[in-house]
Amino acid sequence: MPSPSFEQLLRELHASLTLRKRPEDTARLIQDLYAARGTDLDPATEAVLAKAAEHSLRNLWHGYTSMREEFARPVGAQRQLSRAADLFVSVPDLPDSAGDDPAQIEAVIRRAGEEIGRSYGQNDFGLDRLDRTDRTAAGLGEISKRQYNKRFRLLRRMEAKLARLVHEQRRREVTITGKGALAHVLPYELFATDLDTAAFIAYTTARGYMRSAFTNGRQRQVHDEVAGALYQRLRNHPGRTCWYAVAHVHPTVEVLAHMSDRELTQLLVRWNGFLRQIAGMLEDAWNRHPLERDTMIVRRGDDSSTWNQAAQAWNTARAHWFALLTELGRDEILDRICPGKVPRLMAADVAYWHRMSGGGLHPDTYVWADLPLPWEVLRGARECPRSLVEEVCARHGVDPIAGAWTAPKPTAEVVGFRRTPELVHGVALADPLMASALRSAGVFSGKGKRAAAQEWT
Repeated sequence: MPSPSFEQLLRELHASLTLRKRPEDTARLIQDLYAARGTDLDPATEAVLAKAAEHSLRNLWHGYTSMREEFARPVGAQRQLSRAADLFVSVPDLPDSAGDDPAQIEAVIRRAGEEIGRSYGQNDFGLDRLDRTDRTAAGLGEISKRQYNKRFRLLRRMEAKLARLVHEQRRREVTITGKGALAHVLPYELFATDLDTAAFIAYTTARGYMRSAFTNGRQRQVHDEVAGALYQRLRNHPGRTCWYAVAHVHPTVEVLAHMSDRELTQLLVRWNGFLRQIAGMLEDAWNRHPLERDTMIVRRGDDSSTWNQAAQAWNTARAHWFALLTELGRDEILDRICPGKVPRLMAADVAYWHRMSGGGLHPDTYVWADLPLPWEVLRGARECPRSLVEEVCARHGVDPIAGAWTAPKPTAEVVGFRRTPELVHGVALADPLMASALRSAGVFSGKGKRAAAQEWT
């Protein structure tokens, strides 16, 4: 089999921005890209890439990971569209891709509804169905009541399916953005402008996509020694680096200083819109079931998955928004509107672990509890100027600048590379085959374990 071309490898690297590849595998792909281009790497970059790629799946004897290598995709409406094509004359057979496209699904529902005299949104089975007289007047006299009801029920289910699909697609987008910022929306043409730029973005994104581990300490930091070496190559060749693309994932002062006001404004507008979208999700989650705000410990009935995904996305968007405002010289806006960070919900067992190991609630939790809710601040219902945030931080002994409460997030220090563990519901295991078996058996999930688990334990 012939070796893939440079462009094929580069497109594979670009595709990884929407996947969940292990950083080791991304490092191996970056190695292949530099080799295909014939680039002589500096010793530091070559050494750290080799260190990471040593543990890639291509270099391991089993070549297997138990963890999903993409973000879970919502189940589309392919089955419902196929059934609609059988029941409605005006609905053609559509490709499978249509089942993931809300616009095409809605168009089918509307077109099929016209065949039975039903308008979009008429879902009440008791009030919105046509009786025999109305069906005859609408030219549906040849359709039996049973066949009419079957078509009505299908369209009603399709509308419900469409609403769920849109919701789950939005949640997936929020999850990806919270972990990898705007990497997943980078067009190939911008990503492929410069190889060093592409390598840094792809590896940094892979690090950001890593799963959280069950721990009472800090999670792994994104900017490790591999990312540091790749970033140094950007510094060494600033003229050819696409800093606008880099700012989609790494908005440090140094990166933003290379950008024009127009590029900064484009990103600011995008993040401003995303902040408002996430604020709405947080508010909806809060209104459905208000949280224990003083502790942020999960209680029965809390939707911790939705909240934590939205909280991480909010904090990512907020960090980019603060950095862009500051670089544009518009940080006086924060003097009037300075929405706070949003903490994630903590499991009760992790909170207990913190207490038993001599720790306690993170100081940021106390600051969050004393500030107006962020969505109220964004829509102008509550005031939260920078002075208020500084006052609350001082009350709880928190540095508002170092803690990124009133200023952009400080540049992270480079940490050493550590290989990606196999995680089963956050618990690290050494063997991916055992991890797969334990996950299937329900171990560490909080649910009843199946008998298969006993064979492994």
